[in-house]
Amino acid sequence: MTALQKKSENPIEHLSAEDIEIIGKELDEIRQEVRDSLGEDDARYIRTVIDVQRKLELGSRAVLLASMFPPAWVVGTVGLSVAKILENMEIGHNILHGQWDWMRDPKIHSTTWEWDMASPAEQWKHSHNELHHTYTNVIGKDNDLGYGIMRVDEDQKWHPLYLAQPLWNFINACFFEYGIAAYDLELGKNLATKKRRQNPEFRAAAKQVLKKIRNQAGKDYLAHPLLSGPSFLPTLAANFTANVVRNLWSHSVIMCGHFPEGVETFEKKSIDGETRGEWYLRQMLGSANISGSKAMHIMTGNLSHQVEHHLFPDIPSNRYAEIAPKVKDIFDRYGLTYHTAPLPKQVASAWHKVIRLSLPNGWLAETTPRNAPAQLLKLARMTFGGKQVRRQLSKAPAAA
Repeated sequence: MTALQKKSENPIEHLSAEDIEIIGKELDEIRQEVRDSLGEDDARYIRTVIDVQRKLELGSRAVLLASMFPPAWVVGTVGLSVAKILENMEIGHNILHGQWDWMRDPKIHSTTWEWDMASPAEQWKHSHNELHHTYTNVIGKDNDLGYGIMRVDEDQKWHPLYLAQPLWNFINACFFEYGIAAYDLELGKNLATKKRRQNPEFRAAAKQVLKKIRNQAGKDYLAHPLLSGPSFLPTLAANFTANVVRNLWSHSVIMCGHFPEGVETFEKKSIDGETRGEWYLRQMLGSANISGSKAMHIMTGNLSHQVEHHLFPDIPSNRYAEIAPKVKDIFDRYGLTYHTAPLPKQVASAWHKVIRLSLPNGWLAETTPRNAPAQLLKLARMTFGGKQVRRQLSKAPAAA
């Protein structure tokens, strides 16, 4: 049985082992129906998106040649930001998942595609496709859950360093592509000892990342600004802005997929002997969707359908909206919560969780305007008082 982190209420206790395997079979049938129906309309969709993205990027960069004029800077920067988001989300992410490999087009294939990101495609596919999608929301196994730098569950021991969690999460969001590259390299682990630092595989992977970053920086911060001549500095600023906008957007979308309040996390033992049905159930409970318009879905790479994406990561993204009602029907029939909400609400929920878990368990919920001074004093003592003080105060009731 899928084992959740310690919860006062178990959302799956009403399901029998037979129920879970039936859910798995129903989802297998949905997947096969889509695979059997893939055809020219789907191929036309991804080719159209790629064509639109390339024309939008080219047009935006052309406008930025005159970016010394503020209207041109605004139009070019907005267009380039949208183009980079499309390339990253709906195109790059999904092609690298193998969603379009069935077309057998060598130009749109997971084995040949390289994207406009700091992380090389092959490294990202290993950390994301092979690890994250296998161990979704399993504490200690899924490094995508908090990217190894955040406290993501109440059962993780609180330490004063986590008070800075909201700040470094924001910094990570602004420079997300570099955070992903560092995460793919497992820098924290591989820089910890001399032996790991000198590991030939790590050194080769780090060299690949540095080369990719150098090429990307050269393109955005040297080549294109130079082509702009007298608009060198405005074009450089436009490229930097577009990259930050893309990073903030992709970080927000990904946070909404696994971090809002109510999305479950799991114990390591949950994957011991895990059946196909239990794997599906873990994806269902560990993901959340974003509701919105068709344009919004495309801009998120259809990761707004995060539940469907985690159930069927190799199904083309343009089909997620079609199968979402069928998936939700399974949730409803088996008494499971289908987490979905508009983007602002999901972003707010995810950030609330980041802030809540940066503090000792229960501190935020216990704090009121009336007892805030006493609670702040308690937090200060837990921060500077050492392990024994933290242990004692963590068990103490909130101030009246």
